[in-house]
Amino acid sequence: MVIKKISAADFRNIESCSVELTRGVNVLAGDNAQGKTNLLEAIYFTALGKSFRPVKEAELVRFGCEGARLENVFEDSVREQRISVRLSSGRAKRVVEHNGIKLSRMSELVGQFRVVLFCPEHLSLVQGGPEMRRNYLNVAISQLRPMYLRSLQRYNQILKERNSLIRRAEEDRRTFDATIDFWSEQLAEEAARITCARAEYVRRADGLVAEIFADMSSCFPNATEGGEVPKLEYASRAAQDDESILSDVGAVRDKYLELLTTRKEREILAGSTLYGVHRDDIKISLCGRPARIFASQGQQRSLALAMKLAEGDISAADFGGDMPVFLFDDVLSELDAHRRAYLMEKMDSRQVIMSTCELSQDVSAGINLIKVEGGRYFS
Repeated sequence: MVIKKISAADFRNIESCSVELTRGVNVLAGDNAQGKTNLLEAIYFTALGKSFRPVKEAELVRFGCEGARLENVFEDSVREQRISVRLSSGRAKRVVEHNGIKLSRMSELVGQFRVVLFCPEHLSLVQGGPEMRRNYLNVAISQLRPMYLRSLQRYNQILKERNSLIRRAEEDRRTFDATIDFWSEQLAEEAARITCARAEYVRRADGLVAEIFADMSSCFPNATEGGEVPKLEYASRAAQDDESILSDVGAVRDKYLELLTTRKEREILAGSTLYGVHRDDIKISLCGRPARIFASQGQQRSLALAMKLAEGDISAADFGGDMPVFLFDDVLSELDAHRRAYLMEKMDSRQVIMSTCELSQDVSAGINLIKVEGGRYFS
C-alpha cells in the first residue's frame, strides 16, 4: 500500500494541508509541537477510525472550529482508493466514506487501508503491562479480520453489562441469579472467537519474531544477543491446563463458560468479571526465561522492534504481498545506531512516514523530506 496524498482541515493544529507522499521513506522534520505527530495521527485515523493517543474525538477538531475533515488517497496492489472522514466538535456523528460510499459502521472501515504504527511507547511492549500487548494484538488482527473487530466490540459491550450486573448483585440478587448465566454464555461465545484468533496470530508472529531477532542480533559487533532464542506464547486462563484447545473454538467456549458459571461468588466479591480475554496476555521469553525480567533493555527493544516488523510481514502475507504503510512517530531517536540502521534497511520497498526533530545521517539519503512548521508542510 502507498499513500499518494493525505489532506486535513481543522484537525488538531492543522488549518488546511494537502501533503503528497512518495514510495519509500517520507520524513516529517521540525521542532516539537509543530504538527508532525498530528499528520501521522490523521493517517492513522483513516485506517482505524480512532487516534493512537488517549483523546476524546471532539478534541481532534481545531480549537474554535465546528468540525474537521480528513482525506486519504492511496493505492493498493489493485487500484487507487479514497477514504474521507468528517468529525464534529459537537454531538453530530462522524461521517466516513470509502470510495464515495458512506459507511454505516466503523468496522467497515478497518482493514481497507492498513498501517503499522511504531512509536516510543511500543518499545515497552515487553516491559509494559498486559493491556499494551492486548492492544498490539487487537490493532493488528482487526486490520486483517473484520469479524474479529465485531467480536471484540460485542465482547466489550457484554462485559460492560455483566460487570454492571455483578456490581449490583448484593442489592438485587434475584435479577443477578436470573440473568447472569445468559450474559456468561454470550461472553464465553465471543471470548472463544477472540482467544483462538489471538492464539493463531501469536503462533504466526512467534516464528517471524525469532527470525528477525536473530537477524538483528547478527548485525551487532561483538553481539551479546547472538544465539538467544525468543518465544511468544498466548497466555489464556481458558487454556491454563491444556494449550492444545487454543485452536478449538468450541473447547475454549466451554472452558470459559465453566469458569464464568462456577465462580460467580468470587466475582461478586471482586466486583467484576475475573475471566475472559480482557485478562489475557502474550508470554514473551528469551531462552526460556521471562523477557520482562531477564532480558536487557537492549534485548527488550530488539524484541519490540521484531514484533512490529512481524506485524507488517503478517499483514503483507494475508494480502498477497501488499505491505501496509509504516508510521514511525519519533521512534528513531529512541533507538541506538545499530537498531536504527537495521530498521531502515528493512524498510526497503515499503512506504514509511516518520516524524523527527533531528534528521540523522542514516535516513538522510534518498528520502522525501517534508518540513513542518505551525501545522504547515513544505516539501
